Amino acid sequence: MNFMRRVFPIAGLMIAVAPLSGCNILIPDVAADSPARFVQETSPVFYQPPGVDPRRVRPIPDQPVPQTRELYKTQFHQTYGLPVTNPVHAAMYGELRDEDFTLPPIPVSRMQPQFLRQEVDYQTTERPGTVVVDTKARFLYFVEAGGKAMRYGVGLGRDGYAWSGRGVVQWKQKWPRWTPPAEMVSRQPDVRAFSAENGGMNPGLQNPLGARAMYIFKDGQDTLYRIHGTPDWQSIGKATSSGCVRMLNQDVVDLYDRLPAKAEIVVM
Repeated sequence: MNFMRRVFPIAGLMIAVAPLSGCNILIPDVAADSPARFVQETSPVFYQPPGVDPRRVRPIPDQPVPQTRELYKTQFHQTYGLPVTNPVHAAMYGELRDEDFTLPPIPVSRMQPQFLRQEVDYQTTERPGTVVVDTKARFLYFVEAGGKAMRYGVGLGRDGYAWSGRGVVQWKQKWPRWTPPAEMVSRQPDVRAFSAENGGMNPGLQNPLGARAMYIFKDGQDTLYRIHGTPDWQSIGKATSSGCVRMLNQDVVDLYDRLPAKAEIVVM
């Protein structure tokens, strides 16, 4: 008797569930009743603002596919608005402690990138260790082995004052004293205070010769022209100096360390 009481409720439940086998009991099978009802109950519901007829709303036209952009033509990244910086340049042209002076960083983002120091392919008949100054392109090349050269951007002398030819870097000096030649003093009387008889200008960050100077001789005579550093980074790539080859201070330090004694120089 107790057994029958247990079996009958279970059997009844199985009979009641049997018609629902194969279905999700939470979602009625309305498709079996009426296709129209199925569409009505399953169609999506859209937000319709009052007074707006969705049949008259025009679809948004397809947007054009973005084209490839020149990302490095300007200071800022065209896609993300981030500054375009090169960590190598930041290291080469950052603040530099040298002797008793600290060279300030160069704002390389404001310079034309071709005038920044870089190793390039360079085919020449000049032997390694020679300096070649291309006055038209405003580049100085330190010739290396294997068809390579270290290239630097330079500022050059104004037309009428620039020197050209083949010579020798007779000697070089760290943090030199600037002594303008007599010809310059006669043209620019304001520099007379730094003439030879007055002892010249002391080394320093404002000294026109910058952190290093390399003195160019020809046939044993001083040409009075120099390769030297400059605090005026904006002059690089231009013809603004009185005949000398001027470099960024960080670059002239680098060249000074590479340059062998009595190195040959060609200015063309």
